Amino acid sequence: MAGVSLQCGDCGALLRSVDEAQQHAELTSHSNFSESTEPVLNLICTTCAKPCRSKTESDLHTKRTGHTDFVDKTSEAAKPITLEAPKAADGSEDSGQPQEMVVPEVDKKLLEELEAMGFPTARATRALHYAGNASLEATINWIVEHENDPDIDQMPLVPVNTKVEASKPSLTPEELKAKQQELREKARKKKEEEEKRMEREKEKCGENLTPLSVALGGFDNIPANMGQAAAIHLE
Repeated sequence: MAGVSLQCGDCGALLRSVDEAQQHAELTSHSNFSESTEPVLNLICTTCAKPCRSKTESDLHTKRTGHTDFVDKTSEAAKPITLEAPKAADGSEDSGQPQEMVVPEVDKKLLEELEAMGFPTARATRALHYAGNASLEATINWIVEHENDPDIDQMPLVPVNTKVEASKPSLTPEELKAKQQELREKARKKKEEEEKRMEREKEKCGENLTPLSVALGGFDNIPANMGQAAAIHLE
């Protein structure tokens, strides 16, 4: 039987295609993949239409939402794996030379908005790139989905000219809304704490300057005729 998935030998995850395996490798640095005859599940919730890729994911969805009915559409989604690497745009074969890795270009306006909300630059850049620079909402959705990734706060590096399509969220709209609110609240609190810390630093600097200011200000209280009095006394 032809393989219908690729299995990661490092974590056991099943991937539907070579593209998924490449994205998994970029996110996790895992590189041990083998062809598998076990398909990636496609369990569709009949209540909200959320797709689940595994029994564990469907159980978690049931626990979160109370939805218990799923339709198994695995056979419809399963396709034979094609291991042939795509050819370059000019038709030339891969030279085998290592590709240059660069930080991807992202929407600077959206990046500034995310940073203003309190998200670290690396996390915001990674989220914008893998969300396809679609929108602020799509980017926050990506952060919700991947907030537990070990490399969530690492600046992404991708081959030159790489294009990534926006990923579809696997949470329900209700779950996404709740998680978005939670993330915004965390980011807001983090920003407030940073502002308070900066304010305390400024106050400390002001306190350190006070004794010097008093000392300098003391010269203003010296009588103007003190020098004249001293001169008369010497005479």
